Amino acid sequence: MCAAALPPASRLSTGSPDATLERWLTGPRVAGLPARDREAPPPQLSFEFFPPRNAALEAQLWACIRRLEVLAPRFVSVTYGAGGSTQSRTHATVARIVRETRLVPAAHLTCIGASRQEVDAIAQQYWEAGVRHIVALRGDPPPGEAYTPHPEGYAYAADLVAGLRRVAPFEISVAAYPETHPAALSPEADLDNLKRKLDAGASRAITQYFFETTTYLRFLDRALAAGITASIVPGIMPVSNYAQAARFSALCGASVPAWLGHLFAGTEGDPELRRMVGVVIAAEQVRLLQANGVDEFHFYTLNRPDLTYAIAHILGVRPPAGEGGLASSAGDRAGAAETD
Repeated sequence: MCAAALPPASRLSTGSPDATLERWLTGPRVAGLPARDREAPPPQLSFEFFPPRNAALEAQLWACIRRLEVLAPRFVSVTYGAGGSTQSRTHATVARIVRETRLVPAAHLTCIGASRQEVDAIAQQYWEAGVRHIVALRGDPPPGEAYTPHPEGYAYAADLVAGLRRVAPFEISVAAYPETHPAALSPEADLDNLKRKLDAGASRAITQYFFETTTYLRFLDRALAAGITASIVPGIMPVSNYAQAARFSALCGASVPAWLGHLFAGTEGDPELRRMVGVVIAAEQVRLLQANGVDEFHFYTLNRPDLTYAIAHILGVRPPAGEGGLASSAGDRAGAAETD
């Protein structure tokens, strides 16, 4: 079509087909996200699991582990419950990962509710079991209780990092909070605490999950201005259950933008649609981060591999030929009833 065929702007009325065409022709042009260069290496991924509460959830966890194992992540972490409530299950899960998989496990270890001697003994047991990576955290008290350091324990995560360095030459990851830890006195104080943890010997920081990409990018700017140069890996939580994500976020201080609720509105009775929406949201998030130079991601899987596996595929992280597959595992389908 030639320009001369278009009607004068004065003849265009709002809402008419011609007005729509004018909007398309004169509106701002938004460049698409760059396509991944097939020659460029895919990003590095790591995954987080939580220890199971019963036999059925243990089957779900191991279906998740086996599903994601073929993607050869940099490491996988296993969480502690509030107040150290899942300590024995965490240890058992990590030990089994060492024995039965090709994965590199990173065990969560917290300060809460234990003396330095007890924490050091746990760390030594991990080292002797072949675990070389620890995610060192202060830890959360049980719901409704304020954090109080153990009188003979490590008071905060920076102290724990220094103590682990005395036990063995672990690789150590710590937590970072793009939206500030709920208990921090200020964003500046929270950044100072992150720097202390890294200066004490941590290798990297992994962030709390976030939904606004600009939140993470602004946090990187602030961290660099504070003298932090270690890698800060973005934590990504693919969402397939909006109500559950909103509850988690209220507890941990992560903002839930209005647009996220809008995208999930009307999907309450359709789990498959929720999963499809969740993949689109998280894939757009990681691709935008990738376009900004981010080349490593940590996924909070909630022991559900389907969304994470799909997003990894979009990022170019694929299993070797002959491994993996597109069908969801039986454990994954069983897990849908638990979290949907």
